[in-house]
Amino acid sequence: MNRAGKTLLVLALVAVVGMAFRVSWNALRDVATAVGADETGARLYPFVVDGLMALALVATLVLTDRADKRFALRVLAAYTAASLVLNFVHGLVPELHGESVDWTRLADWDPVNWLLVLLATSLPVGSIYFGSDLVAKVLHHRPIDPANAEKSTQIDTERSTPDVVEPASELAPVLVAPVAIEPPKQVDSPAEEEPTDRVAVHTVAAEQSTPRRATGRVPEAARSARPRRSADELLAEARQLTESWPVEQLTAEGIRKALRTSPDKARTLRETLRAERTADAVAETVSVA
Repeated sequence: MNRAGKTLLVLALVAVVGMAFRVSWNALRDVATAVGADETGARLYPFVVDGLMALALVATLVLTDRADKRFALRVLAAYTAASLVLNFVHGLVPELHGESVDWTRLADWDPVNWLLVLLATSLPVGSIYFGSDLVAKVLHHRPIDPANAEKSTQIDTERSTPDVVEPASELAPVLVAPVAIEPPKQVDSPAEEEPTDRVAVHTVAAEQSTPRRATGRVPEAARSARPRRSADELLAEARQLTESWPVEQLTAEGIRKALRTSPDKARTLRETLRAERTADAVAETVSVA
């Protein structure tokens, strides 16, 4: 529908509502006069009832909070029913039209009359209370931007969604090819023999699961299953490995790389091996002499 059509529709609605209010205004004015309102109060009484209905309708369209919208709808329904009852009583009691009815007498049966008088006199007080509450809710209402609402919903969804644990794939062994480690060569002594012994790193079968983010220290189960060697085993392996090495090549770095051990243990092995070489050299010299 174009703009002109919408404007025409709104004007027609306003005209219909205005005529309906004029019809209801006549009945509510006579009822207000019957319950003791003066001429000015009787003329303003229809605005108290039907005017609050219009205010509640606007609040229902403006408010987005579910509780506030429900409250506005209840006020709208209650005052619509009250206006309908008073218009119905105005049609049943012809004396109200000519203002010949007794004061505060809207029905012949006393209980019904009391209820009708209570209803007619309580509507202005209810309009003050409910109208003020509705206006406060509308003034404090903050419209929600659709883009921000969608973003907030997405963030809440991501926060409330638990981390999905991926199923572990089948454990597949990873083979490491043998690597030959040679002792370091001395550049200044080309005549010295090159060590013939080489250490082969055995093939290690490692079990791997699906890649995951590093969370700190690697657990023991994820480490390679290399047996720990004692000090005597390391010394025996170092003797066998460096048997053909000259003394100058007995460095901590060379021993560490060859034995794949820690720097501290490599330095200890270096001092031990050098001490043994020195002791053997002294013994050999003494025996020759």
